[in-house]
Amino acid sequence: MRPLARRALAAAVPLLLSGVVTPPCGAQGPQWELQFFHDADNSELIIRDFVFPSARRGIAGGVLLEKGKAKPTLVVTSNGGRQWSFVSVDEAPLSLFFLDDATGWMVTERGIWRTEEAGLSWRRVSKLRGVSRVHFLDENHGFAAATKKTIYETFDGGKAWTALGVTEKIEANPEHTAFTWIDFTDQGSGSIVGWSRPPRRQASDFPDWMDPAASQRRRQWPTSTIVVQTPDGGKTWQPTVTSMFGRVTRVRMKGADGLTLVEFQDSFDYPSEVFHIDRRTNETQRVFREKDRAVSDIALAGGRAYLAAVQTTGKMLQSPVPGRLILLVSDDFVKWTPMKVDYRAYGRRAMLAAPDESNLWVATDTGMILKWNGGR
Repeated sequence: MRPLARRALAAAVPLLLSGVVTPPCGAQGPQWELQFFHDADNSELIIRDFVFPSARRGIAGGVLLEKGKAKPTLVVTSNGGRQWSFVSVDEAPLSLFFLDDATGWMVTERGIWRTEEAGLSWRRVSKLRGVSRVHFLDENHGFAAATKKTIYETFDGGKAWTALGVTEKIEANPEHTAFTWIDFTDQGSGSIVGWSRPPRRQASDFPDWMDPAASQRRRQWPTSTIVVQTPDGGKTWQPTVTSMFGRVTRVRMKGADGLTLVEFQDSFDYPSEVFHIDRRTNETQRVFREKDRAVSDIALAGGRAYLAAVQTTGKMLQSPVPGRLILLVSDDFVKWTPMKVDYRAYGRRAMLAAPDESNLWVATDTGMILKWNGGR
């Protein structure tokens, strides 16, 4: 499947020895241009997370599959994506967080790592397990979203972590409860999002893509969505629990506006829904859902909202076959306009990075990184 998929994704992308590709030339008008694609024989790059702490520094983390073996790796740039290089790491990254160009943290299955050299070298600072993501307010003060209904806090850069007692107020089974996302505004208002869902008996021993009929018969179950919020940089927290279909996987806040992404599994009419949060009126309204577009990331930049999605096929919400990459933009959270994307861009999931209003990138889990050229 991989050779066929690779030929479908990019028929003839020039590949340098470093794994960095030459961007396409002669692009006309504004579009998302392909900056990087790892397209080597018997090798596949799976990107799990993607950040741009500034307009010049970018880091993608994941694994490089070579001859059936998974090699933990990062792909980094220091010149806005004109050149990319591979950096080997000891453990496969699950997520990344960067405070600035130099200082960042990497979460793996077996701990938390820190860099002061823009991701070129790392040291393990904690062996804390079960963490999915971290977020730091400064070089010392940070939070970690984890399994077992746990949120951690650190005051020494990630060496020592203490569980927040606020989660004890939440009535949910720790064995089926996890926090997966953290977002803070510049004003210190923050949200840590999670979910709780009891396990259900699997209707089939095969994954959905091997037994799509069983997946379509399995109806979506309600999930307890948990949001723990702070108005003061983590000094005080207040949890809320809501029963809803789907899982909240992304929250992005900027100024008076926010976006929330809800993704669905099992049998459901839509693969995802996006909601706008108006912090001026404290109102939340659904602003996007389409049956053939699975949104996997959201962003706010320059007064605009951006959605990164993948074209779905049939009724399967989760498919191993990459779909066409779709980017949409809106000025008013009502009308969403498709943006022109390099025709070679495909993936199963996409991740956005917007360090400022003029610089936007998107990465796919199939090893592609594209930049919005802004019509230059």
